[in-house]
Amino acid sequence: MASKPWGGRFEAGTDRRVEEFTESISFDRRLFRHDVLGSQAHARMLAHVGLLTRDECDAIVAGLSEIRARIEAGDFPFVLEREDVHMHIEAALTEKLGDLGRKLHTGRSRNDQVSTDVKLWARDAIDRVDAGLLHLQRAFVRSADRHRGIILPGYTHLQRAQPVLAPHYFLAFVEKLERDRGRLADARKRLNVLPLGAAALAGTSIPIDREFAARELGFDGVAANSLDVSSDRDFAIESVFALTLVAEHLAGWAEEWILWSTQEFGFLALPDAICTGSSIMPQKKNPDVLELIRGRSARVVGSLTTLLVLIKGLPLAYNRDLQEDKLPLFDAFDTVEACVDLAAVVVEGANLRPDRIRERLDEGYLDATTLMEHLILQGVPQRTAHEVIGRLVGLCERQGLKRLADLSDADLAEASPKLGPEARDLLGVEAAIRAFKSYGSTAPAEVEKQLERWKTKLGL
Repeated sequence: MASKPWGGRFEAGTDRRVEEFTESISFDRRLFRHDVLGSQAHARMLAHVGLLTRDECDAIVAGLSEIRARIEAGDFPFVLEREDVHMHIEAALTEKLGDLGRKLHTGRSRNDQVSTDVKLWARDAIDRVDAGLLHLQRAFVRSADRHRGIILPGYTHLQRAQPVLAPHYFLAFVEKLERDRGRLADARKRLNVLPLGAAALAGTSIPIDREFAARELGFDGVAANSLDVSSDRDFAIESVFALTLVAEHLAGWAEEWILWSTQEFGFLALPDAICTGSSIMPQKKNPDVLELIRGRSARVVGSLTTLLVLIKGLPLAYNRDLQEDKLPLFDAFDTVEACVDLAAVVVEGANLRPDRIRERLDEGYLDATTLMEHLILQGVPQRTAHEVIGRLVGLCERQGLKRLADLSDADLAEASPKLGPEARDLLGVEAAIRAFKSYGSTAPAEVEKQLERWKTKLGL
């Protein structure tokens, strides 16, 4: 039991089945860089307050760097008995430096050490995902620029509603991703508070300098309540919540582009590089990457659910349940990072098919709302105008007409005396697009402003 950090209390060895059940080295070894970073900062702090000499600190810092290099090179043994990455690194340091290595854990517990390591890891992971989201935003903006002049049918309830400019459509995703980046930035801000020095749950009687350690590690401040630190996993849950919304946004986008790439829609040509074929049907071109992006959102939602249930009803302070936070946290970040990276590949390689879109653009009476608003501007109450245009659409359907423009002047005048010959200038998708005026709408001038704004903001 002497090899255990807590072995002094015990006489009997640990059951092998317990070793296997309680280990975390199989998944937390990926924290090794952050554990080394946190331990080096802790050593410098101990030297700063006089608990280590400068030579002792330098030896510990150098020894930790050597251990990190061995792990990176694949020349480091991981064994079940040492439980987790933190004890592996500490044991290796003690083997190298003897009793000096045993001084490193002064003034800290694995509770605050683990929380610090996970925060350092999550901070880096947030930065990686944010960089990926920025790249994806730029891909959407470039696609918006590339597809200028194309008019799309806009949908509500998956039914044709009003016409929109293609750049307006692409920029909608840029806005969603901007909110995602904002949520991740907010999570990072609350995450960036140092737990180290809270020790097990009550702090320590050793005169440490937590602010010094915070500066060393780039934290904005130190956590104010040691009991809270020991039990806190809010930062993990908030980060994964933000990732869940990223995943949900990607899932909705993927579903739409799966539909748009079908023969039934035919709006979109996907690049061969992100599609696969069928083992039996030689003509197939399947949007597997989009389907997997849509499907993997379930894993991220599952990770969030796992974390929320994990902390339910936990009493203060630390409980071993919290060891289970890492797998869902790691998987959520890994999944979203991979999905975001591939989403950018899809957006950069996909192209709208303007000829196919134009073939059916007149279907669905996309100019009906514009015609209704023309009546409103003539003083007709909105509800009355809505009813008038609804009757005209019904008339078109009964007569087998696909467009409101196919109605005669007499049909329009009979529906309302306000629908004179000038109303024809508003019919058709191009005229409907030109009629938009409001800020944030699909009006050509507004879309151009928004496109230029995003180009400037994203450095394009």
